[in-house]
Amino acid sequence: MPGLLGVIGLGAWDTAKAVVDSMTNAMRHEPFYKSSAYMAESQRVCVGWVAHPGSLLASMPAWNRTRDVCLILAGDEVSDLPESGTFDTSGPGLAERRAEHLLALYDRDDLAFLDRLNGWFCGLLVDFRKGSTVLFNDRYGFQRLYVHERDGGLYFASEAKALLSVLPQLRVLDRQSFGETFALGCVLENRTLFRGVSLLPPGSAWTVTGSSPLRKQTYFSASGWESQPPLGESEFCDALSDTFARVLPRYLQGSPGTLGMSLTGGLDGRMIMARENVGPGQLPCYTFVGPYRECADVRIARRIARMCGQSYETISVGEGFLRDFPALAEKAIYVSDGTMDITGAVELFVNRRVREIAPVRLTGNYGSEIIRRNVAFRPGAFPERLLDPEFCASVQAAHDTYRRQREDNDVSFVAFKQVPWHHYGRYSVESSQLIVRSPYLDNDLVSLAYRATPTLAKSARPALHAIAAGRADLAHVPTDRGLAAGRPIMETNVRRAYQEFTAKAEYAYDYGMPQWLARLDHLFAPLHPEGLFLGRHKFYHFRVWYRDRLSGYLNEVLLDPRARGRDYLNGKELHRIVDEHTRGVANHTSEIHRLLGAELLHRQLLERA
Repeated sequence: MPGLLGVIGLGAWDTAKAVVDSMTNAMRHEPFYKSSAYMAESQRVCVGWVAHPGSLLASMPAWNRTRDVCLILAGDEVSDLPESGTFDTSGPGLAERRAEHLLALYDRDDLAFLDRLNGWFCGLLVDFRKGSTVLFNDRYGFQRLYVHERDGGLYFASEAKALLSVLPQLRVLDRQSFGETFALGCVLENRTLFRGVSLLPPGSAWTVTGSSPLRKQTYFSASGWESQPPLGESEFCDALSDTFARVLPRYLQGSPGTLGMSLTGGLDGRMIMARENVGPGQLPCYTFVGPYRECADVRIARRIARMCGQSYETISVGEGFLRDFPALAEKAIYVSDGTMDITGAVELFVNRRVREIAPVRLTGNYGSEIIRRNVAFRPGAFPERLLDPEFCASVQAAHDTYRRQREDNDVSFVAFKQVPWHHYGRYSVESSQLIVRSPYLDNDLVSLAYRATPTLAKSARPALHAIAAGRADLAHVPTDRGLAAGRPIMETNVRRAYQEFTAKAEYAYDYGMPQWLARLDHLFAPLHPEGLFLGRHKFYHFRVWYRDRLSGYLNEVLLDPRARGRDYLNGKELHRIVDEHTRGVANHTSEIHRLLGAELLHRQLLERA
């Protein structure tokens, strides 16, 4: 994904410039990216960046009025500008005014200005008056920075591959982290997959001043949010509605035609549509659809878009995706630095098409996580006989690490651990193609989420109330789970029970199909029973695809001698599960996801020249 890269404190200046050039090339993996660099020899700072056209980063670097402080900022910073008290959504020079505002805050408040920032960002601030350089990120750590300290220098980059390109000794997997990806699908505790590479912790401000040691500080703690008193039900519902209406304009910035809405049948996108005020036809909406039928998301989203006077279209994941799957899967692993599983191929495919609609994607992602405290990842079982015993111990150890991390407040766990560790992988693939925005990680909204009682935090009532406060008619349309305001209780319960049943049936037929049923399904395969179950809620179906259309690719990659010879695997067991799945006599979808992603990680990031 686009972002920053560079070195601070590297002794040989010519070497530093060559390093930044190589790092930039490693991150410039789309032809539409813009790239640039800034070098301050007196500060021993050499920084480059790769940016989406029209983004805040594309307008960098920025200077204060006396041109003795330089700021390079990546991501979306959305704190309110002082002119109007809210974020101005149009007009020329928006990026320049934002940068000018942030530099003025720094001149006034020094590094305390970081606590005033809002959004997902990382940045570098060079102060020639103090002789200091500060590397910083947002309070969630969502705009990721990979860091490595060596020979008195600090290497940093928004993509790990940039570090691997200039420091080949880092192309070694960290076994603890790698084990966590098999157990959880992500790496914990601000570690990374690569030995010697770590993440800049959330809310960091790391300062280099002259030859002094690197000073590592954090500017934000969630303790103040955690200590807030809870609100009553009606008080919290009103506060959520009012806060959401106030913060949403920060995410609607841009001139007409730059913003599109990724719309589903759920509550979180509906809250946005109930409060958007960009005008009819100014917020094109779209939904992803699979090859079998229009899913519930499509039917509901189309209706919501039309009620709001917005255009609507579907983006289909079908024949074109399956044909291009090998290249998509390999690039998704590469782009995400191995943080995204094979479903990243789908994300890459659909977001390429989304960019043709609008270069900025507005989404309801992270709404259920923040507002309803949905914990989206937990340790899963992985067949021990597939793994080398020593590596199996690393996989099992991930369960204990996860349990320790879950001792946090639920909102803190979601916002400061689940989001930057688990959700980042998908975000990295999405943002490789366009600018992604969601209001649900807004500082004001996350702070408020702490004030819901545990019972209310698991309820849909606050979201339905917020929708009804903006557009009562939208609240009356049932969601993809049958939830709606103002409907008879019996009707809601029946509708919800039906939607839950069809969702579970689809999962049971796809990812969760038991082995005995897989063998039975194999007997009826010529009748294509998948058409009865699939596509009602999901738009991609890897169990069937791995068995049929993608079986040749699986055999080519996973049964290759390189894959079967990996030291963390039992090659005979690998052969067995691929053979059983592709013949249709067993279901090993989850295992194949992990194994295929791991093999492509080796090929794309460790062994690639």
